[in-house]
Amino acid sequence: MTMDIGYVRTDFVPAKPAPGRTGGPILWAQKNLFSTPTNALFTVFGILFLLWAVPPLYNFIIGHAVMPGGTVEECRAEGAGACWAYIYARFNFFIYGFYPIEEYWRPNIVFVMLAALIIPLLMPTAPFKRTNALLFFVVFPVVSFYLLSGGVFGMRYVPTEQWGGLMVTLIISLVGIICSIPLGILLALGRQSKLPIIKTLCVLFIELWRAVPLITVLFMASIMLPLFMPAGTTVDKLLRALVGVTLFSSAYLAETVRGGLQALPRGQFEAGASLGLGYWKRTYFIILPQALKHVIPGIVNNFIALFKDTSLVSIVGIFDLLNTVQSASSDIEWASPTQAVTGYVFAASMFWMFCFAMSRYSLWMEHRLDTGHKR
Repeated sequence: MTMDIGYVRTDFVPAKPAPGRTGGPILWAQKNLFSTPTNALFTVFGILFLLWAVPPLYNFIIGHAVMPGGTVEECRAEGAGACWAYIYARFNFFIYGFYPIEEYWRPNIVFVMLAALIIPLLMPTAPFKRTNALLFFVVFPVVSFYLLSGGVFGMRYVPTEQWGGLMVTLIISLVGIICSIPLGILLALGRQSKLPIIKTLCVLFIELWRAVPLITVLFMASIMLPLFMPAGTTVDKLLRALVGVTLFSSAYLAETVRGGLQALPRGQFEAGASLGLGYWKRTYFIILPQALKHVIPGIVNNFIALFKDTSLVSIVGIFDLLNTVQSASSDIEWASPTQAVTGYVFAASMFWMFCFAMSRYSLWMEHRLDTGHKR
């Protein structure tokens, strides 16, 4: 005999209420902005600050601003905002400085070459990496120097005293960044060397440059250095600034890289030695890739600081972006109450654009190289 234990429901189960919302702007605001009384208080203060600060900024930059194509009379009118017409009129000076107008095609070619080479170089998936690196680090500096300075192939010679604006800012920052990377890595490795002479020399170099302000380095390179050179010997002012900025940046970069080297466990060094690798192969294939990955934020932070510190070269008479803005503010033709402020806003926006791009690229590289070490 078989017992039937099956059961079939003859009535429907009452409907349950719909689940509550798990997303949306209201719940996000409750969770992130008003989760506690303290957070709610700070949110209210933040909103009040934005209501106080944003309208005047908008009116100055956009609302009451004189856009390109405007006249100086409009900039001088009462209540006028930023004089973007002045920036448009002096834009070439801010980019090229005193570079001859008829020779603008030469720095323009350099800018195009820079973008065409550095963008694929920064893309990990781009092909022909070795060829691209060879062109950027070897061919590009030589071609750029002869294009900008001239004196060959019938091109007019343009001394560095006539270079200026954003062009000089990019030259100083690029040369300082590119040249300080290998020098800083070698200094960091030398400071951890077991050879007393090499270690002592690296320590003295790093501590010397870190103990001296960059403005002092620039003054020494531009004013004091010629006093110690033989009579009749001159060194280009821009070249002296480039050397000073590179050595100064390499000392700080060396300490950043050394922090990455010390963060690696001892087993990584022993593992490389157990494979029979020599010091340089072990360092190149095992140690440096891991150490540099750990200190990407610190390295990029040094690069951003270097890019902003290029404005200090204006003190020694080099017309970088900031110096061109300062000198153009005395232009009587465009004299207005907002002339100087507009120029500084333009310079600040240019510095912010490049620095923000470097920080975003750094963040992207951190996520791409993250292999499970993030906590």
